[in-house]
Amino acid sequence: MSGHNKWSSIKHKKGAADAKRGKIFTRIVREIMVSARDGGGDPDINPRLRLAISSAKSANMPSANIERAIKKGTGDLEGVRYENHTYEGYGQNGIAIIVETLTDNKQRTVAEVRHIFSKYGGNLAENGAVAWMFDQKGLVEIPKNNLDEDEMMMIALDAGADDFVAEDDVYQIFTPYAELHNVHQKLETDGYQIEKVELTRLPKNTINADDFALSLLKLIDALEDCDDVQKVYANCEISDEILERLSNE
Repeated sequence: MSGHNKWSSIKHKKGAADAKRGKIFTRIVREIMVSARDGGGDPDINPRLRLAISSAKSANMPSANIERAIKKGTGDLEGVRYENHTYEGYGQNGIAIIVETLTDNKQRTVAEVRHIFSKYGGNLAENGAVAWMFDQKGLVEIPKNNLDEDEMMMIALDAGADDFVAEDDVYQIFTPYAELHNVHQKLETDGYQIEKVELTRLPKNTINADDFALSLLKLIDALEDCDDVQKVYANCEISDEILERLSNE
């Protein structure tokens, strides 16, 4: 069973390299702070904070870091005030790109994002220009280990998932946007090891980017390297062969 998962596949294959940038903790801490600030420091009544904490635990963030971020968000400890801003644009050959940010200076961030788009052959667009091309989904990743694929797919669907993808080393379980917590909780309660849980965006349709993959990935990598950027999404697909070749260059 597989839906519009090409971008999630690309992101999964790039994941190891992204982790080496050392920015995962910073991004999660910012999300925890904003979640706690906007919805309070109790994850039992704050779904966004609960999700951020789950992401932190999946990334093996120490509990002390999580607690400190919550306290900064609620004002119990002094901290920088971050705001969510989403930007939309186009990459090479009209590839639609969404950039989610958390920043303490919107003017700085939009200037940096615009500069990156321009430098790497893309352009920033108005809000709403490409967002309609994506569906918001929940994502839970479970290591394959020795779990049977057909059995795991049925378990995921019974838990409330609406799509299931087998990657090289993980099962990707996609859920309706509002059902992520319920599906995650059900799988966790049933004893499955959760490697990642997050909200994501999946393109409704994809464009093959093999012919210009290098220049497109340079744009995406530059956006992801921006300190204020949390996530980047694109409505493209790149073949495994091209990804492997580029990763070895």
